[in-house]
Amino acid sequence: MEISKTKAALYATLSSKKMRNRHGMFIVEGEKCVLDTLGAFDIVNILATPEWFGRHENIVSRYSDILLDTQSAVLAKISALSSPPEVMAVFRIPKDTVVPDLSGRLVLVLDGIQDPGNLGTIIRTADWFGVDVILASTDTVDIYNPKTIQSTMGSLKRVKVYYTSLQDVLRQYPDMPVYGTLLNGENIFHAGLSDSGFIIMGNEGNGISEEIRKFVTHPLLIPPYRKDSHGESLNVAIATAITLSTFRNY
Repeated sequence: MEISKTKAALYATLSSKKMRNRHGMFIVEGEKCVLDTLGAFDIVNILATPEWFGRHENIVSRYSDILLDTQSAVLAKISALSSPPEVMAVFRIPKDTVVPDLSGRLVLVLDGIQDPGNLGTIIRTADWFGVDVILASTDTVDIYNPKTIQSTMGSLKRVKVYYTSLQDVLRQYPDMPVYGTLLNGENIFHAGLSDSGFIIMGNEGNGISEEIRKFVTHPLLIPPYRKDSHGESLNVAIATAITLSTFRNY
C-alpha cells in the first residue's frame, strides 16, 4: 500500500517532542536501526521505497499488513536526517513507566543530560557493557528524539530508560552504593567497585546537581593523565564509557 498524504504529514511532525507525546509514536530511521528495533516496541508502520522492500522479502512477508510504499522524496520530507534513508519505521511509545526492582543490579543514573547525541551514545555504551536499566531525571532529553534514536544504533531494544524522580528511587535503596563522578572523588582506577549499585552521570555543563549529589556515597574521579595541562572536563558519554568499563573490570 502506498503511503497517504495524511499519514506522511502526520509522521513528518514526529520530529517534535510535543507531537510525539500527543500521538504516542516515534520514528526510527535507517536499515540497521529499524531491523535492530523490530520486536522491542509495538510497530505501527514500516515506510520504505519499493526497491528496499524488494530486497527484504522476509520483512515483506512478516509485516505485510503494515508496509507503506514511500518514494524517496516523501521519505525526505518525513526524515529528520540530512541524508534520508530508504527505510524508516513508526513505533508506539510504551506506556509502562513503572521502574522495576533494582536490587542487586548495576544501574546507570542520568541527571540532566541535555544533548540527544550524548544520550544516544550513553544508551549504546550501556548496552555494550551489559547495563540494561537507565534512570533518567525528568529534565533529561527525550530518548525518542531523532538524534538520540540514531545514536543508540538499535540499543533501545535491550536497554530500558525510565524517566522518574531520582531522589524517590534512590531513597528506596539505602543499602545500595551510589557512585558519582565528582572532582573530589577517589581515583576510579584504584577504588573498590561493587558489582551492583547506582552510577550517576551529571549534566554536560554543571555535573551532578546539588539535590542528587547528596545521595552519592562513593565519589569517583577519572584522573587526567597530565596533572598540570589538560582539558576542563571529559564529554559525559566518554566519561560514561570509561566508568562502565572500569566497573566491568576488563
